[in-house]
Amino acid sequence: MGFFEKLQAGLTKTKKSWSDKLGGIFSYGKIDEDIYEELEDALISADCGVETSLFLTEQLRAEVKAQKISDSAALQPLLEKQIAEILCSNEYGLTLEEGLNIIVMIGVNGAGKTTTVGKLAHKYRAEGKKVLLAAADTFRAAASEQLSVWAQRNNVDIIEQAQGADPGAVVYDAIHASKARKIDLLLIDTAGRLQNKSNLMEELKKIFRIIEREAPEAHLHTFLVLDGGTGQNAIQQAKLFGAAAQLTGLILTKLDGTSKGGAIIGICRESSVPIRFVGVGEGIDDLQEFNAPDFVKAMFE
Repeated sequence: MGFFEKLQAGLTKTKKSWSDKLGGIFSYGKIDEDIYEELEDALISADCGVETSLFLTEQLRAEVKAQKISDSAALQPLLEKQIAEILCSNEYGLTLEEGLNIIVMIGVNGAGKTTTVGKLAHKYRAEGKKVLLAAADTFRAAASEQLSVWAQRNNVDIIEQAQGADPGAVVYDAIHASKARKIDLLLIDTAGRLQNKSNLMEELKKIFRIIEREAPEAHLHTFLVLDGGTGQNAIQQAKLFGAAAQLTGLILTKLDGTSKGGAIIGICRESSVPIRFVGVGEGIDDLQEFNAPDFVKAMFE
């Protein structure tokens, strides 16, 4: 299947949730104040987030007034257009540049960071790039072993140390190995940092200082991995991690197993960080470059 077909299949639960919550509103007939209140409530319950739901409702209200629309059936295409504008970005996926590219993967435990590292390694290896993995999650038991499995599966090298080792030392070694081996992409897996674990946040900042010192010429990206099933909590995570690191992209995982895919709208609007990839299945090829028009089409069609 292509991206759109996989997306349609993966968003089945989210699409049903949206249909259940929003479908009746568009068939009311005459537009009145009650419709806007119901729409606002429906968007909030569909995990768009309060601020984004209020924003969308007010935008619709203004558009209806400007165009002198009276039939509620016209609200759906207007809403689709507004959501597409929020999600649209010129930074889908990531095209590697000449020289060393570094992607630092951050996010809470269980979001799918390590698996996403493995799938990205597969993608860029298939494009003929030289890839190296760095197991900088030295806190979680078996994290390095899990990443090693992905390294073997993709036939790429991995830089790792014993559990409990200094993550900064792993990154230092990985950078110098990347330079010596003329690596195109260094993928760094980090520990699952929670907002209340300030020591782990400081460790993350240390990793970035090492990268800046040892590879100032590298093309650096910081991707936050979010579990699509966490709904509005993912919006909060994006804000918290955005305060600790300069995010250049978001990756939403596990969209195929949740009805809370609507959170992607609130995440994108409130974080102002482009969505680069989405996970729409468990297969190694199921991490797809995000495409806003296709996403909106799959949600509503």
